[in-house]
This record gives sequence, structure tokens and C-alpha cells, in this order.
Amino acid sequence: MGQPLARRSRSVMVALYALSAAAVMALTVVVRVPIPATTGYLNFGDIAIFLFALLFGGRVGAFAGGFGSALADLVGYPVFAPFTLFIKGAEGFLAGYLASERSVRRDLLGWAAGATAMVAGYFVVETLFFGGVPAASVEVPFNLLQVFSGAVVSIPLVQGLRKAISTE
Repeated sequence: MGQPLARRSRSVMVALYALSAAAVMALTVVVRVPIPATTGYLNFGDIAIFLFALLFGGRVGAFAGGFGSALADLVGYPVFAPFTLFIKGAEGFLAGYLASERSVRRDLLGWAAGATAMVAGYFVVETLFFGGVPAASVEVPFNLLQVFSGAVVSIPLVQGLRKAISTE
């Protein structure tokens, strides 16, 4: 990374934000596993959300998660897009805000906070959309699978990338 994000040029930052949202959207749209009981779907966009949040902080994580995921919803589930913007934005922000370049524990804390925001946020929205707690509960295991896959892939990847990229 070389220098702190705050000191990077505007064009580098615009590129980073655009790349992060595009990566989240791509992983969300390309890998969709339908959940017939709720008409929802399992995806792997959380891998990119956690990757960008843990590497580049809360602002990038919020943008990647919120905008990347909301854009993906516009492709097939537009009614969820405004909720997704907020929920996935909170997921990315919390993960990035609480993460630390020097502590895997802080990365895990950031992941846990972001994961909780995502699972709880969608549970509330799905309770309203699907007519109650029993119907919304069907989605919880799939949302948990998404955030756990995000952790299993992104946290080791972030650790490796941090070692490969000098931050001095």
C-alpha cells in the first residue's frame, strides 16, 4: 500500500472505490445460488466486501458493500436495493472500521461486527417482506454461510496481501 489512503491521489481513490464496488457486484451477480423457499439467493459478494473493508478501511468497505451489492440487486431484486445499500454498507463499514493491519483479532472483530449487521439487517427486512419471523428464519442459515465464506476466504487473503504489500 505504501502510503496511507488519505494521502493518495484523487484518481487512485476513485479507481479503488470503483474497483471495489465492481468486484462486489461481480461476485454477487455471477455466483447466485437460488433459495426457492424465499426467492432469495446465496452469493459470494461478502468475500469482496470483507477483502476491501479489511484492507482499506471502513469508507471503502461501506462503498464496496453498499453500492456494489445494491447495484447487484438492481439486476434482479430491485425492491431490496435500498435496504441492501444500507445493510451491506454497514457490514463493510463496521468490518473496515474495526479491523487493524497489526491484529488478526481486530480483523475477526471487524468481520464479526459486519457479519452481525448483515444477518440482523436482512432478518429485520425479510421479516417485513416475507410475513414474519418463521419465513425470515429460512434465510438466516444462508446469510450465515455467506458471511462465514467471506471470513474463510478474505481474512487469510488479507493477511497474505498485507505481508506482500509494504505498508511503510
